Amino acid sequence: MDGDSISFDDNVSRRKALFGAAFGTTFALAAQPIQAQTMITTPADGLTAGTVSVKTSDGKDMMAYRAMPASGTGFGTILVVQEIFGVHAHIADICRRFAKAGYYAIAPDLYFRQGDATKISDIPTLIKDIVSKVPDAQVMGDLDSTVAFAKGEGKADTAKLGITGFCWGGRIVWMYDAHNPAVKAGVAWYGPLAKDATPLSPTNPVDIAKSLHGPVQGLYGGADTGISQESVEKMRAALKAGSAAAQKSQIKVYPDTPHGFNADYRPSFRKEQAEDGWKIALAWFKANGVG
Repeated sequence: MDGDSISFDDNVSRRKALFGAAFGTTFALAAQPIQAQTMITTPADGLTAGTVSVKTSDGKDMMAYRAMPASGTGFGTILVVQEIFGVHAHIADICRRFAKAGYYAIAPDLYFRQGDATKISDIPTLIKDIVSKVPDAQVMGDLDSTVAFAKGEGKADTAKLGITGFCWGGRIVWMYDAHNPAVKAGVAWYGPLAKDATPLSPTNPVDIAKSLHGPVQGLYGGADTGISQESVEKMRAALKAGSAAAQKSQIKVYPDTPHGFNADYRPSFRKEQAEDGWKIALAWFKANGVG
């Protein structure tokens, strides 16, 4: 077959065949080198975990990594939204951590129409070729499809819906919470709160804070060079002036802590802050109807 005649569906099918079994098992090239001495690996024993295929609203097949307890049903549902690097080994491990805590956790490949983020070796190229081309509207729709998939499996209780995300995904937590009335609670790890608007991303969390449906716990680093404390304070003010869920939301800032402090495979990892954030996240979901 001529390369120019390969369709979108052919490319997705080929990618699924080549990488489906390994999806979520390796690290993104742009995230390396890996700090193996601090990396957390959560075993899948006692879990049902691995790659699933989610049918999107436009009929596409989207890969996702899903983990849940091997027995039982009615699990609280948590959408896990990828870092800028896509759904790689760390994000899959986060799903298994939630599953060990009794949740149904699923991380969809939200860049799949634009490309495979895990195979790009540097961050500037990743942003230019993939991330900058992902519309917010596409992400919202694909997360809606992920919720529908979880409900259809019959194991998750999507009436107990939560969302968490990291970096790029931290921003999406705020955005999706305002988008979907079914969201009970969110936990946003160092997601940008205010940036220049683009046609594909016309609004920011600070713009939609007043419309949150479930309270969000924000976890941020005081030494994050990409997220200013000024934007954090603007977000706090916007939350105070918003819905009941917005007013219930909280932002915790860890002093002298960089961006990516939960990424245990990177030099930015801060063990004490990451462990505290995890405890806060679990307590937040439990207290707000997801657990």
